[in-house]
Amino acid sequence: MSKLAHTIYVSVLTGIVILTFFILLIKGIPYYSTPIEERFYHPDHNLFKPSGVFGHGLGIVGTLLILIGVFGYQARKKFKTLARFGRLKYWLEFHIFLCSLGPVMILFHTAFKFGGIVSISFWSMVAVVASGIIGRFIYGQIPRTIGGRELSLNEVKAMKADLGESLKSQYHLNDSSYQLVLETVNVGRQKFSGNVLSSIFSKYFEDKKTLRQVKSTLRENGVASPDVRKLSKLVNNELTLNNRIERLAVMQKLFKYWHVAHLPFALIMLIIMVIHVAVTLAMGARWVF
Repeated sequence: MSKLAHTIYVSVLTGIVILTFFILLIKGIPYYSTPIEERFYHPDHNLFKPSGVFGHGLGIVGTLLILIGVFGYQARKKFKTLARFGRLKYWLEFHIFLCSLGPVMILFHTAFKFGGIVSISFWSMVAVVASGIIGRFIYGQIPRTIGGRELSLNEVKAMKADLGESLKSQYHLNDSSYQLVLETVNVGRQKFSGNVLSSIFSKYFEDKKTLRQVKSTLRENGVASPDVRKLSKLVNNELTLNNRIERLAVMQKLFKYWHVAHLPFALIMLIIMVIHVAVTLAMGARWVF
């Protein structure tokens, strides 16, 4: 999948989740905004209540989406034969999509009424979604092969090109431009430390500033615009790899801790969800479609 196709793919999945949320909200807001004690008298009560045709249907579809998202992704990681159906990265993104769309539907299935043991499942689901977003961010910070395998520190270092050699051999920069670009990039290299989130954000803005300085330096020394763009991309790749090398050990450790936190919430959610479905069926509820 090309970079453009991947951007479209992720944008479509994100758009579906957002659009679904607003469609459900607009459709049911007259009912959901009614005080709980007065909803029984609302003309759409039998439609939107959790056991109603619409509300119950959302619960069923949302639950199925979560189950497909969880067990589908786990199957892709476990069974190598599924590798021919797409990279692990794309499966992860589809897993996140299903496990975001499903909770949105379940949110409206509850009709924004939380109580009893089911509330534990709901808030566990919220914790799973929130931790999943954090986990996806950490996952993206760890360099991987096309197949999804984590790269070692030595493998990441091997990806680094000799920036100085590229500047001289490919672009034939004069000594002034050559020294200024290297100095600017080296100044931008700082040891990754302190608070993880603040360090990442501060480094992001520092790198943007470094790129602007590089572009300005190149233009002042008469480098042609096409070469300025190519060199800026080269410098940006250099800064990105430097950041990943400096953060690698920290991100790998965070990812291990994330698994420890993410899994219990997921298990609690699934167990109580199964209990809820079983009790609902025992009370006489049936498939609504």
